[in-house]
Amino acid sequence: MPELLLELFSEEIPARFQRRAAQDLKKSVTNALVDAGLVYEGASAFVTPRRLALTVTGLPARSPDTREEKKGPKVGAPQQAVDGFLRAAGLASIDQAKIESDPKKGEFYVALIEKTGADAVDILGAVLPKILSGFGWAKSMRWGRGGFNWVRPLRAITATFGTDNDEPVIIPFTICDLSAGQTTFGHRFLAPAAIKVRRFEDYVMALERAKVVLDLDRRKEIIRTDAEHLAFAQGLSVIADEGLLEEVAGLVEWPVVMMGAFDPAFLTLPEEAIIATIRANQKCFCLRDGNGKLAPNFIITANTEASDDGAVITAGNERVIRARLSDAAFFYKNDLALPLENGLPKLEDMVFHAKLGTQFARVDRLIKLAGEIAPKVGADIETTKRAAMLAKADLVTGMVGEFPELQGLMGRYYATAQGEPAAIANAIEQHYKPVGPSDQVPTEPVAIAVALADKLDLLTGFWAINEKPTGSRDPFALRRAALGVIRIITENNLRLPLAVEPDLLAFFHDRLKGVLRDAGARHDLVDAVIADDSNDLLQITQRVDALTALLSCEDGVNLLAGYKRAANILVAEEKKDGVSFSGTVDQSVLKLTEETALAFAVDAVHAAVGEHIKHDDYKGAMAELATLRSPVDAFFTQVLVNDEDAAVRANRLNLLARLRDTMHLVADFSKIAG
Repeated sequence: MPELLLELFSEEIPARFQRRAAQDLKKSVTNALVDAGLVYEGASAFVTPRRLALTVTGLPARSPDTREEKKGPKVGAPQQAVDGFLRAAGLASIDQAKIESDPKKGEFYVALIEKTGADAVDILGAVLPKILSGFGWAKSMRWGRGGFNWVRPLRAITATFGTDNDEPVIIPFTICDLSAGQTTFGHRFLAPAAIKVRRFEDYVMALERAKVVLDLDRRKEIIRTDAEHLAFAQGLSVIADEGLLEEVAGLVEWPVVMMGAFDPAFLTLPEEAIIATIRANQKCFCLRDGNGKLAPNFIITANTEASDDGAVITAGNERVIRARLSDAAFFYKNDLALPLENGLPKLEDMVFHAKLGTQFARVDRLIKLAGEIAPKVGADIETTKRAAMLAKADLVTGMVGEFPELQGLMGRYYATAQGEPAAIANAIEQHYKPVGPSDQVPTEPVAIAVALADKLDLLTGFWAINEKPTGSRDPFALRRAALGVIRIITENNLRLPLAVEPDLLAFFHDRLKGVLRDAGARHDLVDAVIADDSNDLLQITQRVDALTALLSCEDGVNLLAGYKRAANILVAEEKKDGVSFSGTVDQSVLKLTEETALAFAVDAVHAAVGEHIKHDDYKGAMAELATLRSPVDAFFTQVLVNDEDAAVRANRLNLLARLRDTMHLVADFSKIAG
């Protein structure tokens, strides 16, 4: 069957846009093909700095004829409804529709819509220009004489359709004075000549001969492997950096790996500053020696094969890196000369948010809030307040001004060098953590207090000015802050009820539900444990764990069934009688052994569960509930709830209410499926 080959050849596409663009092109084209009746077998998208390419295989040469019946309004419906049906069905008059009958709905109009299939080339010629004209680049530019937008100026379009054996057909369309053809170009420097292509297989081979590796992931693997081999030969290892690897692979079409070096004297700088300098300025990978220490070497990825084995390229990178590391050394020396707290007044000139004041005002809030949290997490109050005071001080340093990603980390280096206690220095670095799901949480008491204060101040502040996340929009990373609070509390086993407004508490609940479900908890068990006023996050997670354990055993499953039966009876009888049964059981009215046994069991379990909960022993509380399984089973086997004696009936319903209330001490079992 025929295949489609599409390539958009342009000036350099920014690396950060490339992978998403390839995915979007594939999705847009394949969706349009399916909508047009062209069902395909497979599709793959590719991207290099200068081209966005797509192949779709197993396409039919023509879309099928279709026949569809479209149901319309009832016979005798208002004319407005009839006119709308005619427009939707493409009919000139209602006489072109047929009338069908339904025993329940009566007679109604039906339109028979027949569509003749079209050649795939014609369909592609119509849909491709629309897709490309509306393509959603994160940033694009208008160029040429028309109104066409693309990420960078287009230079050629390849669009062919055909089989392996036949000469492909060029799909006829034009964009911004560029007509689709079957000509592409190789590497800008190594093989810039035009290349005529027929289908995807020879297209890939031709590009390879012209020094272009089409597949982004293959370029990444070439860089990774060659860098590791080159480093290994020198007794070194590459510091893994997936983000940089993705970016570098998006900067080259023909990756060639080389190694450079810098003056070992620069190793007196914090290694994170060296790595940030080399990464940011030259997109190079740093290395470690056999002892795990930073080596005075780096890996360059060039986009060419140099005749001098890369000597000029390596020397050029070394010059730039030497200059940048000299700048970093200058910043570091000057920053160390000024005690961190001396820079605090400069925070008054740094706006945190127009409605929430400056960074200086935020530091005041952090000092107060961290001091309040400190005794609750076992931290010294005065030490915590000083850590909170210095937490943002490195924002005004030269190093952080040059490399914002080092904030906190450089504060730790400066605090340590200036004699601050380790607890304060560590808290300065760790109060930003965790910054992602794989990042570690603070574990030292002072760091925990300052990190929680930082995130809670962020959340309560933006909630106060009604700047909450909406949909996928979260410019202030409030979801990340809430997840950070959750992880710090739960992973450190902290009993720290959140004193926040109900809407913010609900926001925490939503984030915690996601965390628990990702960890494998059933959604109904999570809902059963979380009430609107549940402000103890650790308690919620412990209850979910204990409830999961209870319902994983036979006693728990049968107890749940008994609870459901009791709850259903109560709902029905309370509705019928117009009363709510209080759960007060009169022992003198109990007649049967089974109801007496259940009454005594429920009272004993009610008291025991209360004690377990008082000591945060939710597994113990659930184990107590599990003992009710046998008396509950016996009760429903031998006891008729709706006894003829009204007093006996009411007492038995109160007993069921007592059972329900006892189980609700640990969770709302009515929300559990089963």
